[in-house]
Amino acid sequence: MSDKSIYQDLKQLGKKTVLPESPEEAVLERVPNTKPEMQPCVRFTAPEFTSLCPLTGAPDFAHLVIDYVPGDWLVESKSLKLFLGSFRNHGAFHEDCTLEIAQRLIELLEPTWLRIGGYWFPRGGIPIDVFYQTGEPPKGVWVPDQGAAPYRGRG
Repeated sequence: MSDKSIYQDLKQLGKKTVLPESPEEAVLERVPNTKPEMQPCVRFTAPEFTSLCPLTGAPDFAHLVIDYVPGDWLVESKSLKLFLGSFRNHGAFHEDCTLEIAQRLIELLEPTWLRIGGYWFPRGGIPIDVFYQTGEPPKGVWVPDQGAAPYRGRG
């Protein structure tokens, strides 16, 4: 696309940006979807997502897979990276972190469809996987399997 004016309001892309202290401080940015009629399924994978246990402060680790079919907006990927990184010092349970990410993306993008899989690594011997989607994906959209196997430990 030659019309770069659609990117003029971005505040983080192409600039040195400090990791936000918290998800509340993180600024998610969006750009217009120039091909909404094509209905792609867009995937972001964050295999090194981290947050903190809200009670012990111990680190929690997850592999996140976010799929969405955009409507009028696309999420700007650097802002998403900074938003996800802002959870590094954020204390919340696995379910809350996963659903907060989905909620913020839904509010920002108003996507046609969104799903998130939070594949959390075990602490205390129990892995927790958290899944959410806004409904059925649009007919005719190819939505691949998330490709993250359930945790099996040594077996």
